[in-house]
Amino acid sequence: MKHTLVTALVLVVQLSLAQKSIPADPNATEETVNLCKNLMKLQHERLMFGHQDDLAYGNGWVYEEGRSDVKDVCGDYPAVYGWELGHLELGDTYSLDSVHFHKIQGWIKQTYARGGVNTISWHLRNPLTGGSSWDTSSKKVVRSVLPGGEKHELFVTYLDRLAEFLQGLQTEDGTYIPVLFRPFHEHTGSWFWWGKNLCTPEDYKALWRFTVNYLQNEKNIHHVLYSYSTDRFKTTNEYLERYPGDDIVDVLAFDLYDRGPDYAKAVKTCAEVVCEQAGQRNKLATMSETGGPIATNTKWWTETLLGTLKPFDLSYVLVWRNPWKPAGHGAFAPYKNSPDSEDFIRFYKDPKTLFQKEVTQLKLYQ
Repeated sequence: MKHTLVTALVLVVQLSLAQKSIPADPNATEETVNLCKNLMKLQHERLMFGHQDDLAYGNGWVYEEGRSDVKDVCGDYPAVYGWELGHLELGDTYSLDSVHFHKIQGWIKQTYARGGVNTISWHLRNPLTGGSSWDTSSKKVVRSVLPGGEKHELFVTYLDRLAEFLQGLQTEDGTYIPVLFRPFHEHTGSWFWWGKNLCTPEDYKALWRFTVNYLQNEKNIHHVLYSYSTDRFKTTNEYLERYPGDDIVDVLAFDLYDRGPDYAKAVKTCAEVVCEQAGQRNKLATMSETGGPIATNTKWWTETLLGTLKPFDLSYVLVWRNPWKPAGHGAFAPYKNSPDSEDFIRFYKDPKTLFQKEVTQLKLYQ
């Protein structure tokens, strides 16, 4: 009798967790709810592969319709496509990576039509100094954009332009296209104006909450899944120090680049915490940005990346862009005849990884 009662209580708790609002936004569109729920199921089975700006440009080319460095190598597109909105807040026509915003909207629509997943980052300018996201000359920036701050009204114009872009993500029949959005990312580091040493945990949380609440309540944006994305960390407390709350977060994520021999160990530490917390909170888990020395470590895909991530229930891993002009870094994904191509094909064929062709069949938005 006691065993039966305990079993029943466990089932009640599990059912309660399953019935938590998914996504966190109670007014999320049907397609957004479906995407979130389907990704929740999928992450326990497969790992989607993503690439930043995959359709926009690549090694030695730009704006070639239908082209992708990833597809050039393995014959398939990524399952997840990353896009950058930096400079949108200024009213510019193209991003800080020189990609036109109307084209990004077009590729997001194209990706949605074939069942892929879109994720957005935003390296927005420093509203206090006028500098870039990397301008860390002042510790007053976050406080200045909060309600009552001297740059609050300017920051609201930034959000208005973001909202206009998001509102433009519609199909011909008016269906809003769901996107994953990771604002104010890598905040466990201090290289952005919203970073760890540039603001208090309370101000960072307030920045997050104002942003999400403004988009949802003032701009009626309900087709976004919000990603809380740190850089490397060592403990659960460090990861959650600036966590804004389960009620406005859908995805627990981390960014981590391979810059040395401690990479695999650091990834394991971060993935363990993120997956554990995602499970407890009924959230998606991802490795939202990474990249490695693929030009010299020609088994990086199968041994370093996949070998480390296989045990974990992560929805996707996304590698950064392949610049078409000098950018201070090389390619983070394979390209035709690149030294890592053969290993990437093995990565593609592994039963754990998931690319566009299979994702299309899953109908994630239904």
